[in-house]
Order: sequence, then structure tokens, then C-alpha cells
Amino acid sequence: MHPMISNILFLAQQTPAPPGAPQPDLLQTLLPFLFMGVLFYFLLIRPQQKRQKKHQQLMADLKTGDRVVTNSGIHGLIANVKETTFLLKVADNVKIEIDKSAVAGIEKPAEPKAAAPEAKPAA
Repeated sequence: MHPMISNILFLAQQTPAPPGAPQPDLLQTLLPFLFMGVLFYFLLIRPQQKRQKKHQQLMADLKTGDRVVTNSGIHGLIANVKETTFLLKVADNVKIEIDKSAVAGIEKPAEPKAAAPEAKPAA
């Protein structure tokens, strides 16, 4: 047998506890696992649920005339909203039917830039 395997097997053998030794408390044993569960909830599960709820609200608020971007990167204007799909106008006389869940986001309209003051010639 390989020396490393024999060392592992030697270390894995458990010696019986003396009869008067106190057993570890159940709370001490479970506390690290409870802490990891709470940590996973707040770092992984809860933020994902918030993103999913926000996306569900976005899909529910889709209406005709919204400019959207799909997950595949297609930009277009919603021409018709159906129950689970919508028609997306991507060019003149080009409409494609896309599932609502394929929407990545609604495009924000470009804010109009403030007109620069005209320079008056010096007299």
C-alpha cells in the first residue's frame, strides 16, 4: 500500500472516548452549519430572488411601444403583446415573435442634450 494512503487510514481511525469524557453539545455541533445556511441565504439566495422578482415585474409591465433588448442582443420596438409572447419590430416590415422571458431589459430613451448657448460675435 502507498505510504500516504496508510497514513490517511491511520489518522482516520477513531479511538474510543474514555467513559467519563463529556460529549459535544448538539448546539455546538450544529451552529457552524446554521451559520453557513444563513450566510448562503443572504449572499446567494435572497439577491437571486430579488433579481427574479424584478424581472417578473419587468415582463408584466411590457406594453406596445416599449423599446426592449433581448437576451440575444436584439434591439427592437414591441408591436403587439400577447399572453406569453410579443411581436418585436426590428426594422421596417420586419417583425419577429419572441417569448416574454427573452427580454433582458427596457431601453431608456436618450435624454435630450441641452442646447449649447450660441456664441455671439464680438462687436
